[in-house]
Amino acid sequence: MKAHEIIRTEEGIRLVKDTFSRELAKELDLIPISSPLIVAHDSGLNDNLNGEERPVRFPLRMFNGQQAEVVQSLAKWKRLRLRELEIEPGRGILTDMRALRPDEETGPLHSVYVDQWDWEKHITPEERSLKTLRATVEKIYRVIRFTEQTVARRFPETEPFLPREITFIHAEELRRRYPDLSPGRRETKAARQYGALFIIGIGTELSDGSMHDGRAPDYDDWITENEEGTTGLNGDIILWNPVLERAFEVSSMGIRVDPGSLLKQLAVRGCMERKNLPFHRMLLEGKLPQSMGGGIGQSRMCMFMLRKRHIGEVHVGFWPPEMISEARSMGIIMM
Repeated sequence: MKAHEIIRTEEGIRLVKDTFSRELAKELDLIPISSPLIVAHDSGLNDNLNGEERPVRFPLRMFNGQQAEVVQSLAKWKRLRLRELEIEPGRGILTDMRALRPDEETGPLHSVYVDQWDWEKHITPEERSLKTLRATVEKIYRVIRFTEQTVARRFPETEPFLPREITFIHAEELRRRYPDLSPGRRETKAARQYGALFIIGIGTELSDGSMHDGRAPDYDDWITENEEGTTGLNGDIILWNPVLERAFEVSSMGIRVDPGSLLKQLAVRGCMERKNLPFHRMLLEGKLPQSMGGGIGQSRMCMFMLRKRHIGEVHVGFWPPEMISEARSMGIIMM
């Protein structure tokens, strides 16, 4: 029975991944490309995520001990690749990223092993706006709903329930509505109400001095005032997950920093020394294209679409023995 269930899950995983990646590339006009597993430590290309997570780092014997790092995401690498491939405005790239995040707190939603669709799109300076961000979020959400409906035809027990439209809300508005709740509980309240939402302004300072969540200073632009008078050109796609009865993040994305917003964000985070790294120097010198991009969790998407309770049901992770035992006692079949 266990083997049969795992095989059926594997079939579902393949359906989700094939459907979503194909439709995403079509909807956003993205070219699938190869991507690295490691980058040089001193390149500035690795993702610091919210600024605290340590990457896996090791010396390379054939390079006189030069330090390399396993990627945590490809946020900055993709922007450089847009330039190298001479991708024109309106088009972009899509990668099948694999990463390790050793400081991740593992659990039903988080694993040390990360797999996601990382995408980046060349935009014009005039498109650095909330209007562009909203339109792109709506396209991605159409792909999410299409995938849900496709999976349900093959696996009827996963009956579709996502709403027709995604709701947009700024992190500041969410704080005003639920001032006594933590950011995570605010998300769950809103996700239960709307079914699907995009929270704008992740990483920006809110009126009470807090942040909804952290964000590194050198990819998403979370400091620029947008045309609606709020702050930030980025955010997270959150879905209501009825299996877990909680908010469920599937993507972080945004308009990327330009030279001005990069300097402001580096100053706010107290890491101006990064401006001397190769990637940051190129950006400040205007040698990189204006872009927008994001990451969409593959295992997260599979977990959601197949109505699973633990991310270990949809990928082979590395789990504490007690977590495996607890999952087994709950009837959860880990890979």
